[in-house]
Amino acid sequence: MDTKGLKAAALSIRTLSMDAIQKANSGHPGMPLGCAEIGALLYGEILRHYPGDSAWPNRDRFVLSAGHGSMLLYALLHLSGYRLSLEDIRNFRQVGSRTPGHPEYGHTDGVETTTGPLGQGVGNAVGLAVAEAMTAAKFNTREHTIVDHYTYALAGDGCMMEGVASEAASMAGHLGLGKLIVFYDSNDITIEGSTNITFTEDVGARFRAYGWQTLTGDAYDFPGMMKLVEEAKADTKRPSLIILKSTIGKGAPSKQGSHETHGAPLGSDEIRAARKAMGVPEDAEFFVHPDAVSYFAAKKERTQKAYDEWKKTFDAWAGANPGLKAEWDLWHAKEPSLQGLALPEFKIGDSVATRSAGGKALLAAARLLPNLVGGSADLGPSNNTAMPEYGVFGPGNPRGRGFHFGVREHAMGAVCNGMALYGSLRPFCATFLVFSDYMKPAIRLAALMKIPVIYIFTHDSIYVGEDGPTHQPIEHLAALRIIPDLLVLRPGDAQETALAWKTALARHDGPTALVLTRQNLPVYPKADPDWADSFRRGAYIVKDPAGSPEVVVLATGSEVSLAVQAAEASGRKVRVVSMPSRELFLAQDRAFREKILPPGVRVIVAEVGVSCGWDGFVRDRKDLFTIDGFGLSGPGPKVAEALHRDQSSLEKLIRG
Repeated sequence: MDTKGLKAAALSIRTLSMDAIQKANSGHPGMPLGCAEIGALLYGEILRHYPGDSAWPNRDRFVLSAGHGSMLLYALLHLSGYRLSLEDIRNFRQVGSRTPGHPEYGHTDGVETTTGPLGQGVGNAVGLAVAEAMTAAKFNTREHTIVDHYTYALAGDGCMMEGVASEAASMAGHLGLGKLIVFYDSNDITIEGSTNITFTEDVGARFRAYGWQTLTGDAYDFPGMMKLVEEAKADTKRPSLIILKSTIGKGAPSKQGSHETHGAPLGSDEIRAARKAMGVPEDAEFFVHPDAVSYFAAKKERTQKAYDEWKKTFDAWAGANPGLKAEWDLWHAKEPSLQGLALPEFKIGDSVATRSAGGKALLAAARLLPNLVGGSADLGPSNNTAMPEYGVFGPGNPRGRGFHFGVREHAMGAVCNGMALYGSLRPFCATFLVFSDYMKPAIRLAALMKIPVIYIFTHDSIYVGEDGPTHQPIEHLAALRIIPDLLVLRPGDAQETALAWKTALARHDGPTALVLTRQNLPVYPKADPDWADSFRRGAYIVKDPAGSPEVVVLATGSEVSLAVQAAEASGRKVRVVSMPSRELFLAQDRAFREKILPPGVRVIVAEVGVSCGWDGFVRDRKDLFTIDGFGLSGPGPKVAEALHRDQSSLEKLIRG
């Protein structure tokens, strides 16, 4: 271990971080200064990584869960030789720079995931470790090991307080993810002051109860930290938490150890004093120690050799296993091939809950795509997401493709994000629509990162019935629809559901939410002969009268069949439109939109959720057949009747 080089690297991390934050007049110097030695050791000695290829499949993954400390990561990426220049560091937190306030996946070379919302990164790390175990079990052979690496994360007190990290840690312990190592920067400081005002628990005891190995050390002892990592690696059956006692803002002479260093620049006077204490010329902005430069140059040479050796092993493995190599290419393809997808077929007149149709489509997709993996938050039988023929992932079965996420929606979303970020898996997860609230932060991050996670949300309306208003989603569709780049699909029958699944599978540049019913729905005739193509554009005509329509009923999901029945009974000339995706429809050209919704014709919107977002489709709010209150407890049809959202109520509205 080159202690001299590591100390120079730690010094350089501190100088780059405090200067970049000062220049931006914005940022969080406390963690980069306090964790400089941890970062230097990680990128200098611990991590297997190669700056020349940040997408190297067998690299160790590092997640900065405490993303507010982004300058720690940017300094390390710059020093290590990733595509991040000193000019990029100087432009920290500026519009268009490669050094945004929090790390962003796909934006900065070497950043594995978007972090900032505390605790989410811990969940991502669990997902990355799961993906490593699954991919290794699938592709390694007795003769060749091509997947064999670790996942590391750095988390702070805030991460440890957030519930999502607790859920994810519980899951990781249960799964026995022995190649997951989390460093806990324990500095006893949060924004408001000392952690003793809110957070006095024994974190190590909590993680031991989760089934983790816990180790404790000094954040400034290079040999000691290295020894702890070796101990962590030696325990192959448990994930490890390495608790490192640190000093926030270390190196700032009058501010270190204070919450004042957490989220504000140090100030020019403090920086001058820090430079003097570190032995750096007082006017040397963005100083990088020459020993740090030579240290990381030598590291890059070593990793180049490791990278080249891996490539030789990979080529030998590929030559000896052409079938596995073909599967490897399939697993790692950016755009999945759906050729040969045999979706389930449903006949007009069938009565099928869209959750049941979705379950059949999922199994058809799983037969085609061996890297489609996922499960439910303890609701598999209700969500229809079990895949019994493919086994369940766990300590004794790393090849299992199904998951029991447990009642952990927070973590389920974050873990699936990590699985998608790994690059070889297509994850899905499921729960009731009403519980999508628990997953919102992870869904938002998936959309921000443009990763193709599939969310299955069943029990989608007041027709859930007896479980009552706590389980009857009202505002949830609107809440999902306003997330940019999340594709929300609410199919109206089994045929639409199969097509919705195909649409989700084909998407590679963002997440998709499939919103499905508990109750059976009739499979209805489609007036549009090209309805499948129109469906992909957001809307199509289900029923059309002879001649021009007097009224258009625009419906989604279970309300489409309700609209068909009400239209037939109304005695009026009614067009019924199914709109599985409002956002896709609004993105179409004017000619297509006016073909579906003719100008000047009265439009009624039928969706048993809040009216938010539908006002622009109607001339009068009385034509919003929506619900802007909560549901009731009782059988679904009785609830609809009591809330005047049944067929007879829609008939009356159509008649005007």
